[in-house]
Amino acid sequence: MSPVSSLAYVLILTGASGALSAFIAGGFMLLPAARRNALLPHLVSFATGALLGAALLALLPHALDSGASAHGIGLALACGIIAFFVLEKMVLWRHCHVDACEAHGPQDHHRDRASATLILWGDAFHNTLDGVLIAAAFLTDPHLGVVTTVAVFAHEIPQEVGDLAILLNGGMSRQRAMVLNIAVSLTSVAGAVVAWFLLAKALEWLPYALAVAAASFLYVAVADLIPGLHRRVDARTSIQQVVLIALGILVIGVTHGFAH
Repeated sequence: MSPVSSLAYVLILTGASGALSAFIAGGFMLLPAARRNALLPHLVSFATGALLGAALLALLPHALDSGASAHGIGLALACGIIAFFVLEKMVLWRHCHVDACEAHGPQDHHRDRASATLILWGDAFHNTLDGVLIAAAFLTDPHLGVVTTVAVFAHEIPQEVGDLAILLNGGMSRQRAMVLNIAVSLTSVAGAVVAWFLLAKALEWLPYALAVAAASFLYVAVADLIPGLHRRVDARTSIQQVVLIALGILVIGVTHGFAH
C-alpha cells in the first residue's frame, strides 16, 4: 500500500469513526430515557473489553515485536499512564458515560452552560489524540490501524452520549448540540494528519507511540469505565458485564486475527 493510499485510508476511517459515533449517539439520545439508561451500561462494558483487547492483544504486541527495547516500551507505557492521569487531574470535568453522575450532577444554569463549553474543548482534545493514535497504528501496520479504529469507535459511542446529555443540559437545542458534537468528533482527522507526517519522519519512535496509545486505552478502561461498572454489584448485572467485556476482547482478537 502506497503512502498516499495509506493516508487516504487513515483519513476515511478516522473521519467515518468520528462522524458515525456522533450520529449513533444522537440517535441513541432519541430513545426514551428508561431504555437509554438500560442499554448504555452494556455499551460501556463492551467498550471496556474493546479497549483492553486493542491495548493488550494488538498495540503492545506490535510495539514489542518492532525490535525496540522492552524496557523502553514499558517505560513509555508507564509514562503514558501517568501523563493521562495528570491530564485528567488538570481538567475540571470528566467524561460521563451515563446521563447523570457525580461530576455532572444538578448545578445552576451558568455552571451548566460552562460545563457544555468545557466538554466541547475537552472532547476536541480527546478526539485529536484518538486521531494521533490511529495514525501511529496505521504507520506500523494497516491491519493494526483498523483494529485501533474499531476500539476507538467502540468507546466513543458511550462517551458521545454523555457529551450530548451535557450539551442539552447546558441549554443547547438538539440540532445545535448534534452539529457541534459531530464537528468536534472530526478533530480526530486533524490529529491523524499531523501525526502521520510527524511520525513518518521519525519511524524509530513508532513503537513508543504505540505504547502510549496502549496506555491511553488502558487508562480509559481501568480508570474511567470499570469504576462505573462497579456501581452495580448484583449477580446478574455482574455476569452480563463480564460477558460483554469478554465479547469486546473477542471482537478485537478476531478482527486482528482475520486482518493477518
